[in-house]
Amino acid sequence: MNTLVVVVFVLAAGLVAMGCVRADRVRRWRESFNPSAPDISDPAFVGARVVLFGMAGIGVFSAFQLMAVSADAEWSDDELSSAVGQATSELDGTSGLGDVFGDDSGFDQEAAKMIEEEVVENGGGGAPQSGVDAGATASNKPSDADYTVQAAGADAAFCVHVVRTRSKDGDYEPPGVAGGAGSVTVPMYDFAVTSREGAC
Repeated sequence: MNTLVVVVFVLAAGLVAMGCVRADRVRRWRESFNPSAPDISDPAFVGARVVLFGMAGIGVFSAFQLMAVSADAEWSDDELSSAVGQATSELDGTSGLGDVFGDDSGFDQEAAKMIEEEVVENGGGGAPQSGVDAGATASNKPSDADYTVQAAGADAAFCVHVVRTRSKDGDYEPPGVAGGAGSVTVPMYDFAVTSREGAC
């Protein structure tokens, strides 16, 4: 996208330069290549300049539109920093249900998804609604995990640290088919979430 913007600006500058060439110089060039060609009137030169400057103006406007689209599609370092900070504040101290099967097989995917969604939600009006990745560290455990948060377009990275502890409020027992107590107990957890600048 940035390359296209540069090309459009260069073309617009070329059109302006062409429009600024004096009429007598154009006549001399034309005469040197084709002496028998009919002379070009002054009104024709004025019309050509209007067309060239108009095309250059359209090009500049289009380039700025492309820049705006590019900015809306990518995260800036400031946007990501603010979003990670707010997401950390909102996730810290929250509670969540554990794995029904008790093996914590998908804890990394669930925590990463939770962080990504919260960062996007706190990105603000100018930030994209996608492009955030929370990469899990290989040494992660269900009770203590790190995630490197990055976003498309941003150079910055942030390390989000998640500590999961069993909730003091006890486990959750979903009702059984007959309306009584169920046979499966789902653990409840509390999350302590912190973040710092830099990859984990």
